[in-house]
Amino acid sequence: ESVAEECACKMSELEVRKAALFAKLTELAIPNVTKSHKQCFTCEDVESVAEECGLQPASGRCKNMFLKSKKGDLFCFTTQAQANCDMKTLSKKLGAAECRFAGDEYLASVLKVVKGSVTPFAAINDTEKKCTFAIDKILVDQKTLWVHPLHNDQSTSISGEDLIKFLKAVDHEPVIIDLSDVPPAAAGTAAPAAKSAPKAADKAKKEKDSGAEASGQKETLLALSVKKEDDFATWYSEVITRSEMIDYYDISGCYILRPWSFSIWEIIQKFFDDEIKKLGVQGCYFPMFVSQRALEAEKDHIEGFSPEVAWVTKSGQSELEHPIAVRPTSETIMYPAFAKWIRSHRDLPLKLNQWCNVVRWEFKNPTPFIRTREFLWQEGHTAHAGLEAAATEVLDILDLYRRVYEDLLAVPVVKGKKTEVEKFAGGFYTTTVEAFIPATSRGIQGATSHCLGQNFGKMFHIEFEDDKGQKQIPWQNSWGLTTRTIGVMVMVHGDNQGLVLPPRIAPTQVVIIPVVYKDSAQAVVDKAAELAAALRAAGVRCETDARGNYTAGWKYNHWEQKGVPIRLELGPKDLAAGQVRMVRRLDGSKEDVPLAILPQKMALELELIQHRMLQRAREERAGRTRTVTKWEEFVPALDAGCMALTPFCDEKEWEEAAKKRSKEEKLAAVGGEEDDRSAVSAAAKTLCIPFDQPALAEGTACFISGKPAKCWVLWGRSY
Repeated sequence: ESVAEECACKMSELEVRKAALFAKLTELAIPNVTKSHKQCFTCEDVESVAEECGLQPASGRCKNMFLKSKKGDLFCFTTQAQANCDMKTLSKKLGAAECRFAGDEYLASVLKVVKGSVTPFAAINDTEKKCTFAIDKILVDQKTLWVHPLHNDQSTSISGEDLIKFLKAVDHEPVIIDLSDVPPAAAGTAAPAAKSAPKAADKAKKEKDSGAEASGQKETLLALSVKKEDDFATWYSEVITRSEMIDYYDISGCYILRPWSFSIWEIIQKFFDDEIKKLGVQGCYFPMFVSQRALEAEKDHIEGFSPEVAWVTKSGQSELEHPIAVRPTSETIMYPAFAKWIRSHRDLPLKLNQWCNVVRWEFKNPTPFIRTREFLWQEGHTAHAGLEAAATEVLDILDLYRRVYEDLLAVPVVKGKKTEVEKFAGGFYTTTVEAFIPATSRGIQGATSHCLGQNFGKMFHIEFEDDKGQKQIPWQNSWGLTTRTIGVMVMVHGDNQGLVLPPRIAPTQVVIIPVVYKDSAQAVVDKAAELAAALRAAGVRCETDARGNYTAGWKYNHWEQKGVPIRLELGPKDLAAGQVRMVRRLDGSKEDVPLAILPQKMALELELIQHRMLQRAREERAGRTRTVTKWEEFVPALDAGCMALTPFCDEKEWEEAAKKRSKEEKLAAVGGEEDDRSAVSAAAKTLCIPFDQPALAEGTACFISGKPAKCWVLWGRSY
């Protein structure tokens, strides 16, 4: 290897690409200056660092939109950060039909950047010329533009003329788009500021006009740019980033769980771990690596996971003699040990659980929390002497999963059994809790509890001697719950202001905002701290936001976006009156609460909010579930945003037929293309055979085959 090649091996892929970019700019004699700053995922993020970093003039700060047309054409459009252009108008200007934001996999495979780092400089990475780069005409004569140099922790200056020169030099003739004729009324993709924020800020504004919060900082209400009902994929991405739940990573499908979301996961962990310990389950940890021989020991099982298995094939620059898999699940890792540990009926039941990460690699369209290449979960693995004990545990665990969703997350679920087509690969039968996302009209699997039967015992030679001296194979179960729980909660409860958190899992249940005058600031801040201490002593997770460099209105919006269930506003007039203003995140309603009863009132309100959230979600789901008895009613019910409860013959052939026909009919109606920005499908699938079965009259026909129906099955389009 040359010295250059050796150095390149030590550099990350991003560093190599950035080095190539700056080498090209030097080769073209294009002057540039690069400024480092925090990672900026939005135009608002850039604005927050612009003054400090000298990203001037404001007219040169750019935003970049990576789009995909209905026909699959890709576009990278660069315009001024403050410019607004609706997608319909932009599609027309680009000469493309129905443009929308392209999925993460296109970012990785075409532009070779991560989310938040879209830039016209990525043209240097698009060697196959899959993307058309377009520039707003207003930028062409700009002397200084600021764009990311392939990653969003830096901004690089370049003139409009030189940007065009660069694009041509890397074989991408830019398309110049003139938006000057777009009327202002058509130029509004940005949603107005959060509806409740101005109301919430009224009190702060009045006091600010009288001298309150006299900092020099401009108040910025970082409202979401889209509405949940208009562009769900973008809404979801903005909610989880602006609430500080997620940060994006430079490997597609992998995400950083920030403390706000990880705290929610810890609450779920504690509840579930405490409950399974009552059932005699013990904690453990097994390695994350599995040999190819062990992984392939159970043919049906590995066939269900083989496309998703990630393999370690090298150590340094040396090829491994035998590839090692990163666990997609741990049956094949744990059960060889079970075979050593289980010898007698006295060794049973064996009940183990581990909290760990798993990797499932091969899929497109990752969605944070919902479908990711690496995720956190718990996986329980147990062995029992007989089927009855195993079956009892399956249902015990399933009910704990129901409680996680309904009692903690305020998300209603349907308990049921999976069909043979949808059950866990290699298992005996699978039970599930199924949730519903009203905004996307999609069902989503919440968690599963599997009875594995004796299949894995046979494969891994797990045997025990019963009390009569006879060799037997144990009955085994496995069950798992993942960080998907958090994403489901966000999707169900979030609104156009951001997160809405159920109190039982909110990291902060109550936030106190001191609204201060210059001459009374310390007294108000001190009282806020005293109230917070009293609430914490009463078991309420409480925080005080006394930061002096933000206005009260800014803080209101900040904590609304983070979904804190209750906000308490405390000003000098409140202090004099012996009360505090309570604002509920769920509906924005307000109430003055006497300080003398504050701890008791907060405990009551938090429980009421929890109940209302679950009840509201139940009512919405009930209104989106239809009973369907004929195929002609099936796809229309799904198109109306509903799940369909149907009489079904429960035959694999007809289940696959329903999937195929429902997808064909849907795509024919919309023009033959699925939305590639989220992990959903146009095809209907069985969600479960609900345990709560309506009466099935004798002679009832299956809705698709016409054969005698065996049960009622819940169907839906699904993640």
